[in-house]
Amino acid sequence: ELQDLPREVFAVDPTNICQTPNTEVLYRCRKCRRALFRSSSILSHMEGSGPTAFAHKRIMDSAQLCGNGREKCTSYFIEPVQWMEPALLGVMEGQLLCPKCTSKLGSFSWWGEQCSCGRWVTPAFQIHKSRVDEVRTVPVGNFQTAKT
Repeated sequence: ELQDLPREVFAVDPTNICQTPNTEVLYRCRKCRRALFRSSSILSHMEGSGPTAFAHKRIMDSAQLCGNGREKCTSYFIEPVQWMEPALLGVMEGQLLCPKCTSKLGSFSWWGEQCSCGRWVTPAFQIHKSRVDEVRTVPVGNFQTAKT
């Protein structure tokens, strides 16, 4: 049972730090604009075999799926962030909701989930790219502005 997780498991909540370094991208909830995670929290994975990885779930011939149109990842797989802690304790899988507006951002599973590219990621803290905005800081003169 996952009743208590060590603090070291969680990335720092971006709302707890005053400024984001210039090189890091900040990801915000598309609905309410609450900062959710930084680019340093994104976990990379090798691209899977695309649609052929899902062939066992389809009725059509798997040979038809081997086209050149390779699917890109439609989600970010990230390390757990402090705001996720209440949702993660005591359960093995569930939804990840924005801590401010409670809109659905993605899902998590301690035993893993399959990415849209076909790769299995374990453990999986999956945030859908369509649910977040990427915010980059762009230096303008002596000031920094956020570019969305």
